[in-house]
Amino acid sequence: MQIGEVAARTELSLRTIRHYEDAGLVVPSARSEGGFPLYTEADVSRLLVVRRMKPLGFTTEEARDLLTAVDRLGADRPGTDGELPPAERAVLVARVRVYEQAATERVEALRAQLTQAEEFAGSLRESLGSGSGAREAVRPRH
Repeated sequence: MQIGEVAARTELSLRTIRHYEDAGLVVPSARSEGGFPLYTEADVSRLLVVRRMKPLGFTTEEARDLLTAVDRLGADRPGTDGELPPAERAVLVARVRVYEQAATERVEALRAQLTQAEEFAGSLRESLGSGSGAREAVRPRH
């Protein structure tokens, strides 16, 4: 698929997709006869991983590290010449688990922040509904 379709499917701008290409996070799987990049479902999946990592505060380098680990694990072919040595596989699995734990912690922090924001919005609604004006909204509750 062409970059416009990828942008629509991932909700990323063309500029962001090109930036991720430059950063090595995604490499178009092919080129059209005119030289335009073409992407596969796997490319879209990679971009979605990066898109999901960004709001959690992960850096481009961390996204690259995670994608590299996932790629290596995905290429593991037990019982063939493509089988990863057990020690390397364990290191890669541990690396992915570190990212999973970090994501879980960041989600919990965002939930706490959201709860505080909802409480604040609720206090504003209450003060406006009580007829006492907006001054009440900024007074601390005891």
